[in-house]
Amino acid sequence: MPRGAAVLDAIGRTHARGARVISLCTGSFALAEAGLLDGRRATTHWLWADSFRDLHPKVLLEPDVLLVDEGDILTAAGSAAALDLGLHVWRRDHGAEISNAVSRRLVFAAHRDGGQRQFVERPVPAVPDESLGPLLAWGQERLGEPLTVADLAARAAVSPATLHRRFRAQLGTTPLAWLTGERVALACRLIERGEERLDVVAERSGLGTAANLRARVRRETGLSPSAYRRRFGPAAGDAVRV
Repeated sequence: MPRGAAVLDAIGRTHARGARVISLCTGSFALAEAGLLDGRRATTHWLWADSFRDLHPKVLLEPDVLLVDEGDILTAAGSAAALDLGLHVWRRDHGAEISNAVSRRLVFAAHRDGGQRQFVERPVPAVPDESLGPLLAWGQERLGEPLTVADLAARAAVSPATLHRRFRAQLGTTPLAWLTGERVALACRLIERGEERLDVVAERSGLGTAANLRARVRRETGLSPSAYRRRFGPAAGDAVRV
């Protein structure tokens, strides 16, 4: 249903004064009606994707992702994706440490990459021990080790192909993407706690080299490790080795 002129005007004025504008689920329709999304990437709930395209053909709709971050305008796909977007904003504004604390309070996954699929099949497992919870906890304790997808599969006593299917079904991502995301989150926490040596951060987080660390942190946070440290690290003079 079209929004009233007063609502659309308020959205436009809010964006014009420099505020960051965020929509959740079908809220992207309102942003599009206000003219904020023309020529921009955005997402909405997959169920309404066709209607959105028909109404707003100038918007670069990405209907299969959880969220889209265009800097000053962010859109989330649905109710669960709204939590993903909220944690994404917390992580960008306050760092991985605070974001993880918020996710624990919410009892919600600390990080799902925004490019993951919206619609994730979640079949009822045939046996209770197919839950990935214990495996994820085991892997998180060993991120600094040369841990591979094959190691995760061996720990779960399944083939890599079966593990891939379970990750897709239960988390909507791949084992490798999950492992990389957890390592980047650990690297960010190490930087936040004061570790300045990138080679040490790379080693302890399992990212291997400083070059790989730089690339992964920039891809995830939009910042270089040094910029991330300036924004989220300890105050000058208070840094400690971890």
